[in-house]
Amino acid sequence: MQALILEQSQGKTLAAIKTLDADALPAGEVTVDIDWSSLNYKDALAITGKGKIIREFPMVPGIDFAGKVHHSEDPRFHSGQAVLLTGWGVGENHWGGLADQARVKADWLVPLPEGLDGRKAMIVGTAGFTAMLCVMALEEGGITPESGEVLVTGASGGVGSTAVALLSALGYRVVAVSGRETTHEYLKSLGATEILPRSAFSGEARPLDKQRWAGAIDTAGGGILATVLAQMHYSGVVAACGLAGGFALPTTVMPFILRNVRLQGVDSVSTPAARRKEAWKRLVKTLPDTFYQQASREIALAEVPEYAAKLLNNAITGRTLVKIR
Repeated sequence: MQALILEQSQGKTLAAIKTLDADALPAGEVTVDIDWSSLNYKDALAITGKGKIIREFPMVPGIDFAGKVHHSEDPRFHSGQAVLLTGWGVGENHWGGLADQARVKADWLVPLPEGLDGRKAMIVGTAGFTAMLCVMALEEGGITPESGEVLVTGASGGVGSTAVALLSALGYRVVAVSGRETTHEYLKSLGATEILPRSAFSGEARPLDKQRWAGAIDTAGGGILATVLAQMHYSGVVAACGLAGGFALPTTVMPFILRNVRLQGVDSVSTPAARRKEAWKRLVKTLPDTFYQQASREIALAEVPEYAAKLLNNAITGRTLVKIR
């Protein structure tokens, strides 16, 4: 089998395609022949060594993959069955999807839902899965299309853009926040009814501001999230899943105790199996066919290191899919 192997030498991360014996794979109940993987921001940080993602070397990166079961010691999965995986620290502390094969715990796998193939699953990926969990959090907080406008920060990113598409398909009026004017037409095509500049949310947040949003999906954190909280309607819900704008939260208790606002954290890495299956079924049911025709490129495994550097330099947009076989 071939795999992208990350090794460390004199404090630098080295990435190279190597041929390995399948016996080198880590322990797990299920071995998967990988058809598709993808290149995520976290993968790019790991591959270039610009983020402290990897703690143990050698490591095969790739936090997402889709393929077919090669061998299973777990009765829930059988040879030839189509499966997908996101999260669980795969590609960070357990060998991941940028290889011909992966061996993982059976609990980490999701049977590929009917109506989805491996390529489409990787267009959605961790980002789209996280977006669906955020939408479900808003629904569980009682936010309906009739409640009012829903704000999405970091809307041109993977989570944000999928959230815009999902909310629009479900009938919500979506207002997108983006720092790049070049993305405005793209966001409108996904269903955003209004686009606001990031600068409108980047000043110092007030304890309370004019009530504007029934719900919000926030990928930014930091001062942007603090401003969003101050602008929520009474009984509004914010689903927070990212920290692109910082991990600190300079806010007060005012939105929570005076406006009954709920801040719901969303984690996609350790989501229990039953909720994973529910989220993927919802994704298949809700995303329009046009979503899968969005800007995406296919690259070979050997091209991954080059594209990892491009991704960190903001030189590519849309999803980057890795065709393994």
